Formats: sequence, structure tokens, C-alpha cells
Amino acid sequence: MFENMDEKQAKERILELVAEYYNKYQSESKAFEPGDSVRYAGRVYDEEELVNGVDSVLEFWLTAGRYTLELENALKEYLDSKFVALTNSGSSANLLAFMALTSPLIDKERRIYPGDEVITVAAAFPTTVTPILQFGAVPVFVDIKIPNYNIDVSQLEAALSDRSKAVFIAHTLGNPFNLKAVKSFCEKHNLWLIEDNCDALGAEYTIDGVTKKTGTIGDIGTSSFYPAHHMTMGEGGAVYTDNPILHRAMLSYRDWGRDCHCLGGHDNMCGHRYDGQYGELPKGYDHKYVYSHFGYNLKVTDIQAAIACAQIKKLPGFVDRRRENADYLRQQLLDLEGKIYLPEVDENANPSWFGFPITVKEGVSRDAVVQALESNKIQTRMLFSGNLIKHPCFDEMRASGQGYRVIGELTDTDRTLYETFWIGVYPGMKKEMLDYTVKVIKDAVHGGKG
Repeated sequence: MFENMDEKQAKERILELVAEYYNKYQSESKAFEPGDSVRYAGRVYDEEELVNGVDSVLEFWLTAGRYTLELENALKEYLDSKFVALTNSGSSANLLAFMALTSPLIDKERRIYPGDEVITVAAAFPTTVTPILQFGAVPVFVDIKIPNYNIDVSQLEAALSDRSKAVFIAHTLGNPFNLKAVKSFCEKHNLWLIEDNCDALGAEYTIDGVTKKTGTIGDIGTSSFYPAHHMTMGEGGAVYTDNPILHRAMLSYRDWGRDCHCLGGHDNMCGHRYDGQYGELPKGYDHKYVYSHFGYNLKVTDIQAAIACAQIKKLPGFVDRRRENADYLRQQLLDLEGKIYLPEVDENANPSWFGFPITVKEGVSRDAVVQALESNKIQTRMLFSGNLIKHPCFDEMRASGQGYRVIGELTDTDRTLYETFWIGVYPGMKKEMLDYTVKVIKDAVHGGKG
């Protein structure tokens, strides 16, 4: 096959064959018929992702390399963020974002210590809260508001104490929370703001006439590249900031806790590998093996990054399609407003929908609607944990009443346990799938009395 070819030509031929393989065996999609599966999310890709992945495999660098740098730079440009670091999941991105605020690099007055408090919500994916608890800080839970499913900003002042250090919350299902109010609160009280942007990549928010991508308005933003999310690299995530100290801390925690920040495969980029004094180590101890944090290994592979380099080119189109699908669902379900709550959007927000949330009103059974959808092969999901405090992982803390605080009654949070679900709007959703979903919902709502 490779006779009379040099290595470059052979590689080009392999990649041509990969593209041909995609176009022959994977490019055609079956026409949708009622009764076919309607997934809540899924991968959307073409030959570019396969070609990039195979290209990276042939290079066989394996760890972070040229594709990783290319993707980080592309994310910087897309987000208009000064610093981006890839990591191996959105949950790891949340961990790095939180741990950066505990770093010795942070001023003592603002650094988070065990026992300090972080304001958040219980209607959350658990790994927004997990880093807080694992470090020994105290999550302070406030309620959300239905039908935007984001933090009730009227409770922020009540959640404040002399141990408050940060607010750490997500843009629920791609619908931005009231960033104007939350950011103002954080600035007023000198608190950090971490935006869990894992479900909202591409969303925008306007403050005082300035529009920015969510995840870049607070101090740190996080993203997930799991296949269900706005773009994918299989498993992967990113953390981003404009603060060089926070970026340095996150890189260190990501890369074993090391003090050196040389790129993979490079040595002595600073020119001071053997002449520094660190801790009580001998002067000149190899900086490559100096550790300034108790870190992890949360890096990505270049194969993952190669796939995402193709995905990010499609991201603006993916975001547009998600918005179009959500708008279509809203229009088609408007005549059910007496029976269900449709999602509400902040006047300053432009969502990048991960899913389309629905809460039933009195007289309609959420479970009946969900069962109708699922029995017709239309996937549904609950609002993540609903109320994380109710889960088995909280049993011991709940019994002791220690390790967390709750502000008031989590009324709307608890409502999501019984009345809320969501459906998909991902770019692979065809109009016929949306119409079928709407029909099943309408039939169930009209017939499914609670």
C-alpha cells in the first residue's frame, strides 16, 4: 500500500482513507420515525474529528502536545479569556477552580481555609459542591427560583457570614444566573466568584452594556467536554481565568503540585532550573521536581485535544442549533402554560441551552409525563441531584447537622424533586424528533392527572 511513498505521503493517504471511511459508513443518518429513540444528548461530528484523532495517534505523542496548545489557544480566543488550562473533566475543572482559592499564592485575607464558607445551591450537580466539602470548607445552601432554576439572589445577603469567602454556582442547563446581582454582591463583600460553566459554554451575559461569555465574568470559569455537552473530546474539561496567580495555582494543582510550569516535553524554559532556592531544599535543587502544592494529575491526552480541535470549529453552530431547538420547543408548548412552567431567562442573558427544563403545575403528574416520554423512547433527565442534601452522601452530615448550612427553606429546590424534569435540545435533534416530543408531552399533560 505504501510502496514508493515517504512517511509524510503515507500518513496523508491514511488520513484520506479515514475521511473516506466516515463518508461511506458514518455520515448518513436514518430518517426519524415515531417510535425511534430520541436521546437527550449525543455526539455530533464528521470526518474532521476522526482525521484529527488518527493524526494524533500516528504522532503517538500521547500526553499533552501540539493539539493541546492549539485547543487552549482556540478556547482563549472563543472565550476572550487570558488563560485557559485543559483538564480531564469538568468535575476536575471544578476541583482545580476551587483548590486555586486555597493556594498559598493567594493573599491570606482572601484565601479559603478549612471552616470557611462558600455560598452555593443544593439543586446542583454534585461536583460543584464536592470540592468544598472535601477540603473541609462549609457549603452554604440557598434556594433557587423556578422557572429559571438558578440561585435566588434575594437570599445572598442572608447567606453571608464573617467566614464567607466565595460564591460557587452553575448556570443551570445553560441558562445564565443573574450575574449582575451575584457579581455585585461578590464585589461588595470581596468574595471570589466561580462560574460552573459546564452546561453553558457559549452563553452570554450583558452588564452595563458590555456582553461577555459566561465563565469569564467571575474570577474563574469551568467547562466540561463530556459527549453530552456543547462540544466533546470524550472525557475532558477546561478552567479559565484572567488572573495570572489563579492560573499558576491551577496549573500546579493539575500537574502533580509542581512549581515548574514548563510545557510537556520541554525543560528549563525559565532558564533557572538549577539555581533557585525553594523551601528547605538545597539551593539549586532541580526545579522540575519542586512541589509548591499538594496536587493531582488531571491532565488530558493529545488525542482528546485533537478531537476537540475539530469540535471547537463547529461550536458556534452547535450553540445556535441548541438555541433554535429550545426556542422551537417553547413556541410549541406555549399552549400548555396553564399546566407547565416553561423556562424563564434573565433579561440580560442569552442562554446556550444544555437542556430544556419543564416543571409541572398543580393537577399534572411529573412522573406520569416522564413515564409517557420514556415509554415512547424519548429520554428525560431530572434536574441533576434535585436537592443534594437529600442524597445518601449527606446522610451522616444531615444526621449530625454539621458541615453545611441552609438558608431558610429550600422550597423551590425541593419542588424540583417532585415536579421538574428536562429534555434534550442538542444539535443532533431533528425537527421531527422535537415535534414527536411535543406531541407526547401534550398527550401526557392532558391525560396525566396527578
